[in-house]
Amino acid sequence: MQDNTIYKNEKNLISTNKKRLLFTLLSFFLIYLVAYIIDPFSSCWNGYFQRNMFEILGEWTFTIIYSFFISEFSIIVHKKLDRVLTWKDNPAERLLIETVINLIVVLLINLLLVYIISHYFELQNLTIATSLEEKRGTIQNISISVMVALLIMGINIGIHLINNWKNESIRAAKLGQVILETELQSLKLQIDPHFVFNNLSVLSEIILEDQQLGYEYAENFSKIYRYLLVNSKKDVISLEEELNFLDSYIFLIKNRFGEGVHFEINVDPAKSNYQLPPLTLQLLVENALKHNQTNKKRSLKIKVYTNAHNQLVVENILIPIENVSESSGIGISNIIKRYDLLSNLQPEIMNNGKTFKVNLPLIEQTS
Repeated sequence: MQDNTIYKNEKNLISTNKKRLLFTLLSFFLIYLVAYIIDPFSSCWNGYFQRNMFEILGEWTFTIIYSFFISEFSIIVHKKLDRVLTWKDNPAERLLIETVINLIVVLLINLLLVYIISHYFELQNLTIATSLEEKRGTIQNISISVMVALLIMGINIGIHLINNWKNESIRAAKLGQVILETELQSLKLQIDPHFVFNNLSVLSEIILEDQQLGYEYAENFSKIYRYLLVNSKKDVISLEEELNFLDSYIFLIKNRFGEGVHFEINVDPAKSNYQLPPLTLQLLVENALKHNQTNKKRSLKIKVYTNAHNQLVVENILIPIENVSESSGIGISNIIKRYDLLSNLQPEIMNNGKTFKVNLPLIEQTS
C-alpha cells in the first residue's frame, strides 16, 4: 500500500457564533455608555430605574435587537470583503471601503427605524414631537450608532489581524518543521549505506565496461547530492529545476534497474516557470520504487505529465511487492503538509487498485 494522509488547517481565534454574541452584547453596552458620556445630564437618565419594569425590559429588548443588526452586518460586510479584497492586497483601500459600507448600513438601519416609528405614530393617530430637543436626540442617537459601529468594526478587524498573525506564526513554525523533516530525509539519503553501496557497485561495474558511461553516471550521482544540499531548505522551486533533478535521478535508476523501470515524461514547456516544493518528484518516484516490483517481464511504468487543470501528474502502475511491511507514510505526508503551508491548493491522491496517481498543483511564480 502506498503512502496517504490527511492534514488539517488551523482553527480561527474565535468562532463566528461567539463573535456574534460578543459583538451584540458589546454594542448593547456601548450604546448606553457612549450615550451617557455624551450627555450625562439628559432627562432620560433621571429616575431611569424608577420606571415601569416592563418599559425598561422593552427598551432593552429593542436595543439588543438593534445591537444585533449592527453587529451582524459588520460581520457580514467583513466576510464578504475578505473574498474580494483582502488586507494583504491593499490595506488602505480595504479599510476605507469597509468603513464606508458600515456607515451606510448604520444610516440605512436608522432611517428604517425612523420610518417604522413614524408609520406607527400615524397608525395610532399620534403626533411626533419635532422640537429642537427631539431633533437633537435623533441626531445624537445616529451619532452614537455610528461610533458604536466603528468600534465594533475596529474590534472585528483587530480580531482578524490577531488571528492572521497567530496563523502565520503557526504556519511559519510548521513550515520550519516540515523543511527540517525534508532536510533530514535528504541527509538520510546521503548517508544511507545501501543507497551509496548500490550506486557505487553499479558505478564500478559500468566503469569496467564503459568508462564514458561510468563518467556520466558519476556526474549524475554528484548532481543529485548537489541538488539535495542546495535546495532542500527552499520552500518552492521551479518545475524546470525539479525536472532537471529528476533526469539525473532517472539516469541512476535506469542504469541500476535496467528495463525493470520505464519512465514517460510529457510536461508542457509553458509550465516550466511554475513552482512546487523541492524534492517532491524524488519522493514520489522513490515511493513507487519502494512499493512495487521491478522486472523485465513486466516493467514498472512511471509517468510524469501535466494536465489541463494546471497540475503535474505522477502516475505509476501497481505491481505490489509481496510481504512488504506497512508504509510509514512519511513521503506523501511530507508533500501534503508542505502544500498546505505554501498555498490553498492540495494534491489529489488516487488509487484504483491498478494505478497510483498523485496530481500536484503547480503554484504560480510570484514576483
